Amino acid sequence: MLDSMLFVLMFVVVLGIFSQWLAWRIRMPAIVLMSIVGLLVGPILGLINPQESLGELFSPLISLAVAIILFEGSLNLDFREVRSFSKPLTRIVTLGAFIAWIAGSLAAHYIAGLSVAVAFVIGGLFIVTGPTVILPLLRQAKLKSRPAAILKWEGIVVDPFGALLAVFAFEAIKFINGDESFTSFLLFFAGSIFSGGLGWLFGWILGKMFEKGQIPEYLKAPVVFAVVLLVFVFSDVIMHETGLLAVTAMGITMANMHIASINDMRHFKENISVLLVSSIFVMLTASLNSSILLEIFNPQIVLFVLAMLFVVRPLSVWLSTIGTDLMNNEKILIGWIAPRGIVALTVSGYFATVLQESGYEDAEMLTALTFALVFATVIFHGLSIGWVAKKLKLVATEKPGVLIVGGNAFTAELALSLLNEKMDVLVVDNSWEQLRYARKLGVPTYAGDILSEQTEYSLDLAPFPKMIAATEMDAYNALICSNFVVELGRDALYQTASSNISENEYHPSIGGKTLFNSSANIYDLTELVLKGFVIRKTNITEQYDYNQYLDARAKESTLLYIIRADGTLKFFTTKMELSANPGDLVVSLTPPTHIQETNNPSVKRMNFEK
Repeated sequence: MLDSMLFVLMFVVVLGIFSQWLAWRIRMPAIVLMSIVGLLVGPILGLINPQESLGELFSPLISLAVAIILFEGSLNLDFREVRSFSKPLTRIVTLGAFIAWIAGSLAAHYIAGLSVAVAFVIGGLFIVTGPTVILPLLRQAKLKSRPAAILKWEGIVVDPFGALLAVFAFEAIKFINGDESFTSFLLFFAGSIFSGGLGWLFGWILGKMFEKGQIPEYLKAPVVFAVVLLVFVFSDVIMHETGLLAVTAMGITMANMHIASINDMRHFKENISVLLVSSIFVMLTASLNSSILLEIFNPQIVLFVLAMLFVVRPLSVWLSTIGTDLMNNEKILIGWIAPRGIVALTVSGYFATVLQESGYEDAEMLTALTFALVFATVIFHGLSIGWVAKKLKLVATEKPGVLIVGGNAFTAELALSLLNEKMDVLVVDNSWEQLRYARKLGVPTYAGDILSEQTEYSLDLAPFPKMIAATEMDAYNALICSNFVVELGRDALYQTASSNISENEYHPSIGGKTLFNSSANIYDLTELVLKGFVIRKTNITEQYDYNQYLDARAKESTLLYIIRADGTLKFFTTKMELSANPGDLVVSLTPPTHIQETNNPSVKRMNFEK
């Protein structure tokens, strides 16, 4: 038995992470691939059945993992993020959720054929989207900040309330049928309030202990994990399905205390969350049996799913956002994207059992109904979110935008050269005076410290998948790059060469890639620009290849970057030798007069007024 359990757990984890990696390689939504992989190794090929192998451990493991994932997601819910669109968000998570409950329940009754009682229970549960499904999709789609934030907040906030709404409907049914007293019905509300308060209390206590240094750094993440599990289990024991509300309240409380070390914990928990999401989706889909797969093609279930996709969700979003400042394209996207995930699958299994025990025989249909909705939304929304966002012009950027930290003459002209190629560019510096070069050339600027919390919530970084740290402080450049490793990835972070110490003195895990060459520090580059060096762009053709270009260019020139024929941007670095092919554009910092101007008509000179 132990060997079987160990093998299944190992197999599930490996398959989950492999699915994440493969999805990244082929640019496919990871959630879709994980669901398909789980179905293949489970009900289709019959290689594993995690539910049978893990036995009684299966449900507790899933529940604890969901609690950790929901807490990790709620750590990102800082109220400063939604100041500019709090009205539409509040409407969607309140009025929109209520409309979705009523409309979804009516669809379950009149289309799927469920009894009124069972329909209103499952209708409440189906308002959830959840961080386990929405966050991976947002990470892959790279939406603009406002629709992305609304979908993220909705998924995390509504997730526990969907489960509670299902419990509320079930308690109401028992009260109406005379199976429960009014006092017992009121205990539901008392239990919900207690759980929310418990989560707030533990979040506040932990936050204060962190601020006062009463927990050492190496114990902060383990302590948080332990407290999250304690709060979740304690709340759930008092009243079923309130644990998710408790951990969400705890996460939101800590996120809005603005604790200095919260970012480090958030990054660590995000890694754990990816591991848990990957494993859980494979576990759940692999545990399904073939009879459920066949049942989802029941015409009533298919029509119900279509109604939820094309009627209930769009209707709830459009009605709830009347009178708000949401644009029509934002309403269309938000009204389309609502994938259901782990919470819907796990909680529906619980209600399928208790409703059948209460005499509602049609509740046996809930598992197939839920899986059909989950799988359909994951597949359709996962595969379409990128395409729909592009059509609605809600993608953050389709060009390889660059954020440049450090205001000086060189960065201003580098930014202008990228801007002229229709790329998103922004120059950031905490000195308004240092930004004068960029402002003079008409380059977008932002005055502020890139590492400050204020900048994090007032500056949209989504259009800039690449970052260059080019301030006059080498250590600060390295700090900037190290700070953004989790968000952008080390391959997208660059810094100018050090001006006073050997680059080898930096540990490889610190800082970004060194730009251009080891002698091209920001002081020298700025001095060259002030002396009259210009940025030239040369088209590589069949007649004028890259080798000819290298032979003809001035020895004093500095190769900056290449724009490939497909629009890909590649910077020259000390550890990457680039070559250009016909159709590529090579950009360099070159002396003002050079023979290649007359020899090659493909050269474009950028004239800047000094």
